[in-house]
Amino acid sequence: MADELHRFMFQAAPVRGGMIQLKDTWREILSRRDYPAPVRELLGQMTSAAALLTASLKFEGSMIMQIHGDGPVRLLVVECPSNLDMRATATLAEDAHIAEDASLTDMLNAEGRGCFAITLDPQRKTPGQQPYQGIVPLSDENGPLTSMAAVLEQYMRSSEQIEARIWLAADAQSAGGLLLQKMPDAGGKAGSLPRKVDADAWGRVCHLGATLGIDELLKVDTETVLHRLFLQESEEHGVRLFPPQRANFRCACSRAKVGGMLRMLGQPEVESILEERGLVDVQCEFCGQGYTFDPVDCRQLFASQILTEGIRSAPTRRQ
Repeated sequence: MADELHRFMFQAAPVRGGMIQLKDTWREILSRRDYPAPVRELLGQMTSAAALLTASLKFEGSMIMQIHGDGPVRLLVVECPSNLDMRATATLAEDAHIAEDASLTDMLNAEGRGCFAITLDPQRKTPGQQPYQGIVPLSDENGPLTSMAAVLEQYMRSSEQIEARIWLAADAQSAGGLLLQKMPDAGGKAGSLPRKVDADAWGRVCHLGATLGIDELLKVDTETVLHRLFLQESEEHGVRLFPPQRANFRCACSRAKVGGMLRMLGQPEVESILEERGLVDVQCEFCGQGYTFDPVDCRQLFASQILTEGIRSAPTRRQ
């Protein structure tokens, strides 16, 4: 079964959603790194969530979802372009010890300084345009947030002003999730929801979503799950299913991008690495691909940069 994301919308109720199961994509991500089970589960949930949120946006570009932690897990990152060619990684502290029953708080918010961020990086930027970023703490007025779903729901409420519910699961073989979003009643404008909508539908649909089990998220095909969950709602409101979208693992790293990163690091820093090690070795955190730059390679990097800057800054001669 292909890794597919299915989007749907209730045509006479202010609710839309999506559901995804990742198998091959998730196994490809895990084949690059060996994570403790609690980290693996959290990263899988985050990977599913990134695909669901990306597909819900009218956006051409990449979503980068990150959690910066202050515990044994320092960073979780998922990058998901609008075509769902995904990659994900986790960074642990050098001396990290993670118990088998470690919670999100234990791993990422032990000192209360963890935060969650989403960055939207447009594929085509206008001059001077910067990526949009929203950041929220891993807590709310009731205290620390204890699940990936709670973090995402908090983000949607505070940064996007969207009411949403999400259910997520992951193990060593699969990752999956269901997203529901409450849509505003646009008052019957062309292309919007009808004027008469079922105001109670949101509560009912969320109640049905809460009955979803982990096995259904991870092992039962998506169309079957949606039929089981929303059969009665489908009959009453007409659920529109959109064509599924395929998800894949694909890393966007390249030698050219690594070279650009080294130029940003600066020539003095690169030369100090060369002096210490003789080579600059860089390994992609997402796919494990290694890139090696010897002294000649590094000189060429900065020589080309100096040449380019010299051309840009050369004064125009007057005739």
